[in-house]
Amino acid sequence: MEEIVSSGLNKKLSAREPLTIVFVYTPLCGTCKLAEGMLRVIQSSFDSLPMFSLNINHSPAFAQQWKIKSVPCLLVFQKGLGVERIYAFGSIGLVHNKLKPYATLLALQKTDRIERGK
Repeated sequence: MEEIVSSGLNKKLSAREPLTIVFVYTPLCGTCKLAEGMLRVIQSSFDSLPMFSLNINHSPAFAQQWKIKSVPCLLVFQKGLGVERIYAFGSIGLVHNKLKPYATLLALQKTDRIERGK
């Protein structure tokens, strides 16, 4: 998971990339550390998912703009639009199942682009 600052994230969202997943955390949050570990395991099975981490202590304007209520929080953006937010990271299986449709859609889009290029 790549660390990103709010200015870089805002550029990605403005570019309307097909999918951007952002893990919002604070360094001293124990639950955030557990959630980050879960996301690293999940990312290893969905290596094509563009996942970023954002330290909310350095991005208070982003937190206000997207109305982040607590951390950890996982934000899913499609083409720059916020489509899902997850606050409860109950288990790896739960989060995996939430992200699986996005990974599948991204893989299908990539396959379609490759086939069109042939």
